[in-house]
Amino acid sequence: MGIRNRLILMNFFQFFVWGSWLLTIGAYWFQTKHWSGTEFGAIFSTMGIASLFMPAIAGIIADRWINAERLYGFFHIMGAIILFMVPTVNDPSTMFWIMLVNMCFYMPTISLSITISYSALKNKNLDIIKAFPPIRVWGTIGFIVALWIISLTGFEKSAMQFYVASAASLFLGIYAFTLPKCPPPAQGHKRTFVEAFGLNAFALFKNTKMALFFIFAMLLGASLQLTNAYGDTFLHDFAKIPEFKDLIAVKFPAIIMSISQISETLFILTIPFFLRKFGIKKVMIFSMIAWVLRFGLFAYGDPAAGLWMIILSCIIYGMAFDFFNISGSLFVETQTDPRVRASSQGLFMMMVNGVGAFLGSRISGIVIDTYFKTGEQFDWQGIWLTFAAYSMVVAILFAVFFKHKHDPKAVSGFQH
Repeated sequence: MGIRNRLILMNFFQFFVWGSWLLTIGAYWFQTKHWSGTEFGAIFSTMGIASLFMPAIAGIIADRWINAERLYGFFHIMGAIILFMVPTVNDPSTMFWIMLVNMCFYMPTISLSITISYSALKNKNLDIIKAFPPIRVWGTIGFIVALWIISLTGFEKSAMQFYVASAASLFLGIYAFTLPKCPPPAQGHKRTFVEAFGLNAFALFKNTKMALFFIFAMLLGASLQLTNAYGDTFLHDFAKIPEFKDLIAVKFPAIIMSISQISETLFILTIPFFLRKFGIKKVMIFSMIAWVLRFGLFAYGDPAAGLWMIILSCIIYGMAFDFFNISGSLFVETQTDPRVRASSQGLFMMMVNGVGAFLGSRISGIVIDTYFKTGEQFDWQGIWLTFAAYSMVVAILFAVFFKHKHDPKAVSGFQH
């Protein structure tokens, strides 16, 4: 098997593991376990907590002591064991700690998979810029395939979704030890404590523009967790209404939600054009407006006559996610000193998947329990309109306070 196919297989299962439960755990939580929204918010905050420190620690270990592919394999094997334990959990408090440990093993594998891919491609003298994107897109495909399998097998509300994820994680963990060797590049090289943990990137907060950018990245990170946490269980809830319960969107909501990931793969291709034409500020505003539409369409959509609104919301998700995550990463890459670019990307991901995810998950759960839930009944229209209003406020504040002059003559508006 050639190196491209070997890396495609790794990326496919990297996100297959996540896709097996990320969007459907809400259905298991609310529809099967009948646990509260506040406690559910805590579950989704685990990836934010893990992202605050685990990728940095894993990066230091892979840089200094252990081959990246071996560390990657170890993390996935440990994650498989934890996921296998999830169905035995019968209270939300224990579930929080189990999922936190699972996320501590999973979150660093995302960056480690990139490290392994880059190292393998460089060793084969391949152009990373050309070779990696077609490989990475198979990760999104893996996520979509996992969603379809979980949905078509009827596992959306079942603990079986965690067994599927566990099996995939175990396979990937074992497979990792067959990947090309990626030895520690900094073995024997001494770095200061500040450099080792990427803390020198925090100096970027002295720059007003960059400080504002990171703050808004955190606020948008919260929006991302809202749609991940509640989209699937929102559609499942229509099963309680007789005229909706037998519709395809209610029986297989994960398949409907997978349109979001399909859209994501398409919008990635439009980013270079939009960045050259409009610049980072407008592209980010487009993303924020897309989040408003994403939530607003959910508020008024339903699985029958309003199904088009739900599908359109999923299509819009591609713009909301890609124009924020990928464009934001490019902005950080091109606006920071080369000496701190790697740690700056770590800071960007920490603000999005760490602080933003944690706050979005915890606060949304509390707000839903306090204002939008009566017994087992959710006021979904109120929930989605509140999320839409939040996204609109963020967009307005960003448009007013973030200052960045776009140069149409510069590639993507970023070159100096």
